[in-house]
Amino acid sequence: MTQNPVIVRFAPSPTGFLHIGNARPALFNALFALRHGGQFVLRLDDTDRERSEERFAEAIRRDIAWLGIRPDRFERQSDRFAAYEAAAEALKRSGRLYPAYETSDELDRRRKRQMARGLPPIYDRAALRLTDAEKAAFEAEGRQPHWRFRLDDAAPHVQWDDLVRGPESVDIGSQSDPVLIRGDGTFLYTLPSVVDDIDFGVTHIIRGDDHVTNTGVQIQLFQALGGVVPSFGHINLLTTASGEGLSKRTGALSLASLNEAGYEPMAVASLAVLIGTSAPVEPAADLEALSRLVDLSMISKGPAKFDPSDLDGLNARLIHGLPFEAVADRLGALGISGSAAFWEAVKGNLVRLQDAADWWRVVTGPISPTPIAPEEVAFIAAAEASLPEEPFDAGTWKLWTDRLKAETGRKGKALFLPLRRALTGLDHGPELAALLPLIGRSNTMDRLAAQRLVPEA
Repeated sequence: MTQNPVIVRFAPSPTGFLHIGNARPALFNALFALRHGGQFVLRLDDTDRERSEERFAEAIRRDIAWLGIRPDRFERQSDRFAAYEAAAEALKRSGRLYPAYETSDELDRRRKRQMARGLPPIYDRAALRLTDAEKAAFEAEGRQPHWRFRLDDAAPHVQWDDLVRGPESVDIGSQSDPVLIRGDGTFLYTLPSVVDDIDFGVTHIIRGDDHVTNTGVQIQLFQALGGVVPSFGHINLLTTASGEGLSKRTGALSLASLNEAGYEPMAVASLAVLIGTSAPVEPAADLEALSRLVDLSMISKGPAKFDPSDLDGLNARLIHGLPFEAVADRLGALGISGSAAFWEAVKGNLVRLQDAADWWRVVTGPISPTPIAPEEVAFIAAAEASLPEEPFDAGTWKLWTDRLKAETGRKGKALFLPLRRALTGLDHGPELAALLPLIGRSNTMDRLAAQRLVPEA
């Protein structure tokens, strides 16, 4: 028997920019497809015509491409209304979709009365008891019905084996028949989503655990439409370090802003996936490698807390491991014409690749000399006098400092820090043994001379 290929989907609504919390389910779906040789469908859930915007749709496609996700199929729900109408008609014919005429105020008053009587505030299916004459009277008043999906009372407990959480069960008997179509004829999320999953052959639905309670209704809807029920996996949600949820409408930690800030996409992807799992948080080289580091069984049931400072550390580790060939074009785009020697000298001091531009300015100059104490003037003069002739190479720094140590008796910080300040204008940075050949003898002499002329205030 041939096993059906794995098909997963990521279905964002184009109503805002994706943030790192949205990246988590997108990545888990993409990694699951990679791990199992399956397909990844990007579907825009854009049935909300008032809030959906093309600029957000374009940003979604751009952002997931930045993460390295290449969809095998792209769909828009706004192109598929005929399929949803056909499904709705089929549900109406089978008696599973029925019209209800209550207004929001009437439903609210009814819920309050039920709660006052100690009853659960669920819909009492009053609409099923309406006569044709009563329905006609409502419509004569100008009321347009909304349409509810009649849940199956014969199967009040819907069970499934969750790919992340293990055995799960939802008590359908404690839920109201959900509204699938609004009074204005527009569809809510549930029906289009299930119809698409059936039509596209989705085999696994991997999403946030805030959807666990929706799963029972959706399983019954799959069954009512004659579709194959996919496997479900509910991953823990990503929150801020303080436990707050992320919102794409506020732009919190948007993928676009992380990209603009210079973070590596695989640092973002690695952190978005690996936090909240039992796997160590380490940078992966690409999505294929990341897919081998984690699977759904390793995901915790508790929230996954994202701290931006963790991203800095992970990004730095990723940068430090990049060879020159992988960054040469990007360095050129920053105006850096340095060779592999420059990259090897500075990469260990970078958090983001764009930080290399600061060190390129240090190498090429000019730099601003730092104030110097009177007792340091003689030392800088001695440094000028003992500077080796060209060519400079990896051994020049040791040769120079050994001479100075012998002439001045200085060692340690007293020897090295004044030289670092004179050559770079800073108290920290890459190894000077690697920087000195890049700075060159002429620049070094100019900087030493300039340093002597800036007295301490």
